[in-house]
Amino acid sequence: MHSEPITNGANVVSRTIWARGLKRTCDLVLSLLGLILLSPVLLLAMLLVKLTSPGPIFFMQVRTGRASREFQPCKLRTMRGGRTPDPDELVPLDHPEITAVGRVLRRLKIDELPQILNVVKGDMSLIGPRPTLPQQTREYDDFKRQRLLVRPGVTGLAQVNGNAAISWDERIKYDVHYVKHHGFWMDVGIGLKTPLVLLRGEQRYARPFDQSPYAQRTAKPG
Repeated sequence: MHSEPITNGANVVSRTIWARGLKRTCDLVLSLLGLILLSPVLLLAMLLVKLTSPGPIFFMQVRTGRASREFQPCKLRTMRGGRTPDPDELVPLDHPEITAVGRVLRRLKIDELPQILNVVKGDMSLIGPRPTLPQQTREYDDFKRQRLLVRPGVTGLAQVNGNAAISWDERIKYDVHYVKHHGFWMDVGIGLKTPLVLLRGEQRYARPFDQSPYAQRTAKPG
């Protein structure tokens, strides 16, 4: 599928047939199928969260999606109940307030399975830039703001190339490349690579954007 981009003001968005419509159809079909197939895993995880620590089963926090639209991604709670989230805090896997069950859910990304519901609603896509906090997106420059031109994803190009093992600025570069060039085969590649990253660990796949095969196709900021 041809991946020539089109401009959107000062920004550029992929114009593949996939990006312009087929992707949303596929998101909806795969999400509904995923809810059916993964429901036993999700129900078990919900039960474990409820039985092992006091507090709500789900964690909801406002994030920014496509065109700066705010929404609430649904995640399983992995930290102790009653904790006040700090939007500026980094939460590594060994954070002392992550519960024992929560640590397993985070490591395998099971805590993010409820976001399939956000995909069905149209707030998210299965693949795209991860949604971020409004206070972060309000500080975006023009380069970073390009990641808001598409629906945020459950997984994405940055997530399979290091995610938390690389810096935020590096993840932004991967996200902007995705916005400009995503198509059917890129999404298939990300989808197939995601389970490998979960099993083998993000660090194994971490690399700066400039050392990736995508670097030559993405204009640098500034």
